[in-house]
Amino acid sequence: MLGTMVSFGYRVVRTTDLRLLWKMAYNFGYKGIRSVQHFKKRLKQGKTFPPFLYISITNSCNLRCQGCWVDVDKPQSTISFQDMNRLINNAKSYGNSFFGILGGEPFLHPDLMRILKEHPDCYFQIFTNGHAITDKVASELRKLGNATPLISVEGTEAVSDVRRGRKGVLNRTLAGIEASIRNRLITGVASSVCQSNFNDLVKESWINYLIDKGVHYAWFHTYRPVGPVANSQLALDPEQGLELRKFIIEMRNRKPIGIIDAYYDDKGEALCPAATGISHHISPFGDIEPCPVIQFANESIRDNQGNLFETMTKSPLLNDFRRTAAKATQGCIVLERPDLLKEIVERNGAKDTTLRKMAMPELIKMRSRPSQYNPGNEIPEENWIYRFAKKHWFFGFGAYS
Repeated sequence: MLGTMVSFGYRVVRTTDLRLLWKMAYNFGYKGIRSVQHFKKRLKQGKTFPPFLYISITNSCNLRCQGCWVDVDKPQSTISFQDMNRLINNAKSYGNSFFGILGGEPFLHPDLMRILKEHPDCYFQIFTNGHAITDKVASELRKLGNATPLISVEGTEAVSDVRRGRKGVLNRTLAGIEASIRNRLITGVASSVCQSNFNDLVKESWINYLIDKGVHYAWFHTYRPVGPVANSQLALDPEQGLELRKFIIEMRNRKPIGIIDAYYDDKGEALCPAATGISHHISPFGDIEPCPVIQFANESIRDNQGNLFETMTKSPLLNDFRRTAAKATQGCIVLERPDLLKEIVERNGAKDTTLRKMAMPELIKMRSRPSQYNPGNEIPEENWIYRFAKKHWFFGFGAYS
């Protein structure tokens, strides 16, 4: 295990710009830890303001992926530079320094680079399909030094073409990964694990492939059948969820690559980041939602003269969601209890935040299915670094007590 971590450290130092490593270590590592400490203190005061915010800055995208819940085929909507600047500055004033940037496709936002440049004291993780990452773009990201591209790959070429709704998707994605690596960016690959790619991704050869490509970290998340074209047949069963968890634990011990998951604490007990309050989502229209797949809201980033902290800490909808979800399950309430989510929405009079205005009919059509919560089958972290980090900075925060 120690040898694996040493090899990983050596590989990262050898293949990235040391200035970027320092930026990540300070803006995300040190300041991220401090933001979680602020979060803990606020919880004791009865105030919940997430240390990690995920922001979908545009609904536009060049792909049409299976199971996507974003209105990518509707007229473009973006969060303006002014709104983003105010949002980030307000969050920074309460100790935040990390922001996940989602879409649509974030690189279709005309001011993405300007946003990153405006906040050199923050760290941004950009969720992207990689198609817009040329050497020129990657070089600019390297100069800025405060962002990591997290590039989504869904499996083999055949699977990617079907999942992404276009031909030749994988080759363009790989070109984006290669441009990022050439320019010595800290580069990640995200994969939505489902029935059609499970056998391709949940195996050692996939991790070896990423390492050979020069990728520094991988993020595995599980497919959620939500949105206008939800495909329940792609969802994993409990046995596959358990196999994926075992695979991640084993690869963390044996392979010199970072591996992220966002569903379990150090003991292997399931959690929902939105239910614990460690993370919430902001839509391309500025709506404040519990998480990206729950497209209902009552509040906006423009409420209270842009005071995001005031709006989020006093939101009846968010408070009700966290309390109700945590009481019902340690897993995903969207999957396990769509009926209960419907009650929360109706109880708070929450509005549909989509352009298609079909979020409630889609929710009503959903049927209960398993999520990451699998009591009696918890698998604790074995790698001491992941175990230590999760024990102190990524756990239930008392939500399930």
